[in-house]
Parts: sequence; C-alpha cells; structure tokens
Amino acid sequence: MLAAFFGGWEIVLILAVVLILFGAKKLPELAKGLGTGIKEFKKATREVTDEIQNAGNESPAPKAPPANTTAQLQSQPQPQPKVPETKVI
Repeated sequence: MLAAFFGGWEIVLILAVVLILFGAKKLPELAKGLGTGIKEFKKATREVTDEIQNAGNESPAPKAPPANTTAQLQSQPQPQPKVPETKVI
C-alpha cells in the first residue's frame, strides 16, 4: 500500500530523514519497539477472533429441572404430626 503512494526515491528520502533525526543508534530500538507492538496487536486480534468463533460454536447449557415440584412433594411420605399426650389424674 505504501508503494502505491510513494516511489523508490521518496522512500529513500524518508529513510534518510529518519536516520538524521534519530541517529544510527536509536533506529534498532525503534524498529524493535515497532515490531513488538505489531506482534502484540496481531496476538490480540487473533485472541478476539478465536473468542468470537468459540462463542458461536458453544451450545447452550442444558436447563436443570426445578428442585422441588408438586409431584415430587406428593410422592414423598409426609411425617405424621405429633399429638400431645394428655394425662388424666
């Protein structure tokens, strides 16, 4: 894409200006930082893309039945209430 806007001489001129501004010692550090930034950006985009694809492929979790239904409560034996004892004197 860059080659569509600039010819060979324009790119050489830009590189010469960058070399003059930053110096020969700083150029490797700048290139390393730029490379690290591009690598991190690609990693983040890949993770987001994978997350979106995995979210689309996951099936919804099955719904659990309710804990106590009326049919379950009726089928269980009911405890008998205690009748208070009365003593006759």
